[in-house]
Amino acid sequence: MSDLTSKTPPSDSHPVSHADTLPSVSALFSLIPNHTVSTTQARSQSDAPVRPILPEGEAILQPPMDNTPNDAPEDAPHRIPNLGHALLFLAIAGFILILTQLVPFGLAHATAAAAKSSISPKLLIASEAVSYILTLVISWFVFPLLWKRSFPDGIGANPDAARRNALRLIPIGLVLSFAVQAISTLISMPKEIPMDDFFRTPSDVWLVTIFGVCLAPLFEEILFRGFLLPAFAIAYDWLSLPRTPAAHDLWHSTNKITLPALIFSSVLTSILFAALHGQQTAFTWPVLLLLFCVSLILSAVRIRLRSVLASTLIHASYNFTIFLTAFIATGGYRHLDKLQH
Repeated sequence: MSDLTSKTPPSDSHPVSHADTLPSVSALFSLIPNHTVSTTQARSQSDAPVRPILPEGEAILQPPMDNTPNDAPEDAPHRIPNLGHALLFLAIAGFILILTQLVPFGLAHATAAAAKSSISPKLLIASEAVSYILTLVISWFVFPLLWKRSFPDGIGANPDAARRNALRLIPIGLVLSFAVQAISTLISMPKEIPMDDFFRTPSDVWLVTIFGVCLAPLFEEILFRGFLLPAFAIAYDWLSLPRTPAAHDLWHSTNKITLPALIFSSVLTSILFAALHGQQTAFTWPVLLLLFCVSLILSAVRIRLRSVLASTLIHASYNFTIFLTAFIATGGYRHLDKLQH
């Protein structure tokens, strides 16, 4: 995960360190070690060599996974982001989203006529975009105070891995998107789904396109692959940790995440990822299953490359392909009536 293998506090956080290798069309938009080492064998934090980036090809489960600078403060958390950090991020996002949603609702009910109509899609998208941006800006300054490291390092952004593998990551997103679109043609969708409201006018669709390609993938990957993925894995390992002095010492001397924890976290994160988009698709279960599978692939890339920006690149190219298909099918968003289930 993020720095899923970087430092961790005696509590429960653990980021992944940096590695470097590596439907109807409207519905598609919503798709938008065990440690047996003795205490004397456990390497102390202070003795860990400084390794800014792990060698190319080194997998997340291969030790050593400690990239903590030797001069890091003793109280600097090692396992980040933990569950507490993830909950804080969600609290910030939720609070800001509620505040920004008050604006469109207030405007929509400002007059009697407006009160009888639905809220403008433009206002909803704008409020959501503002909430995403404000959440990221606040987090950029708040979490480094808790982590003793920058926000990108804490979530395992690892832009180098994404840049080096861009020519492989983008095609993965394109192929994945086309595959999902092909499968989705076999799915029977409801006549009306909530996402249809955002495809009534060309201006609405253009706004959704920009939001869905540029901002939504980044925010969702930071939330699901940057915070929740490592947080659930860290919590899993902590709960399964034997309550012995040796296990306790080992927990504090390493930041490794076990394979069962990664699998558990990937599955749970993907369930939440699909559920987030459920309302948009009227909870059409075949579509949600496709989203679940897409999320598993994004999680696998995030773990393999230890880069949130790598999974973001796939996510963005995946969404771009869906919008490109709709753009071509509707003659440049001029004939939206062709977007039929």
